[in-house]
Amino acid sequence: MKRTILILSVWFLFCPARAQADKIYRVSALVADDLFVPAFDGFKKKMAEIGYIEGKNIRYDFNNAKGDRDILAVMAKKIVEGKPDLIVTSSTTATLPIAKLTRGTNLPVVFLTSANPLALVKSYASSGNNLTGVSSSSLDIIEKRMELLKELAPKVERVIFLVVSDATNFEAVRRLTKEAAKRLGLTLVELLADRPEEIRPKLAALIKGRAGDALFYSLNLIPMREEIIRQATLGGILVIGPGEEVVREGALATYASDYSSLGPQGALLVDKILKGARPSDLPIEQPSKLKLIVNLKTAKAIGLTIPKKVLIRADEIIE
Repeated sequence: MKRTILILSVWFLFCPARAQADKIYRVSALVADDLFVPAFDGFKKKMAEIGYIEGKNIRYDFNNAKGDRDILAVMAKKIVEGKPDLIVTSSTTATLPIAKLTRGTNLPVVFLTSANPLALVKSYASSGNNLTGVSSSSLDIIEKRMELLKELAPKVERVIFLVVSDATNFEAVRRLTKEAAKRLGLTLVELLADRPEEIRPKLAALIKGRAGDALFYSLNLIPMREEIIRQATLGGILVIGPGEEVVREGALATYASDYSSLGPQGALLVDKILKGARPSDLPIEQPSKLKLIVNLKTAKAIGLTIPKKVLIRADEIIE
């Protein structure tokens, strides 16, 4: 009898742990655009480092809407209907439909980047729901980007400002950009469009008419952003964009979160949740790293000499 009790005790002690170790977690991911892929790549790399090996104890279902809102909505619905163990998203735009579809459930959602977490959660201290994640601080550093523009080209007075009314953070972006320009004594030439595709012809007219000497935008979901950068550069207009990817595509510079670092921060949150923590118990994190990136090739193309003080501070210089 004692031997039977001992065997049962050992079984109850070790079998649940064994079952947990043998579990293969299913994690679905949704990113809004190519700009946010580095966050997911950084997330997967960190997950592997802390013991989640793809195909062994975790499987990923990766979805990229490529800037298309309609496709994003379809992907979000399919992901939630698939009932994964956890969902990771990148950008507020990608997170909003997932948050709506999972509202009132215990399906955990971790956003790897969000310019505006308060559109998703109750507070930075506690989400009050099934979400948690990492802020990209994109709204908070709009003024810093505008200051960077002024540093790069002190003589610039008029700035073309791209703003799309159907963008997720439209009102906040517009207000903060206007406030930053006013403080720095810059005149904004606002190009307001209802949808991204309406920007192309309007921008061409502004560039041809030399409506501004610089172009500023903080909107990530612009499918034709490479064309916009090309148009501006050909017109001798410098572009300050919202992330490092746009600088690699030809924008002059940016000051932004390092998305490849945001992913690993999110991985640590996911690890805690898979081990039993509730998303509402995990505070929203701030980005661990911001990067100043300058494209010298673009500077040369528009005839601009980058001040030495900016180059010294730059985390990365593209030549």
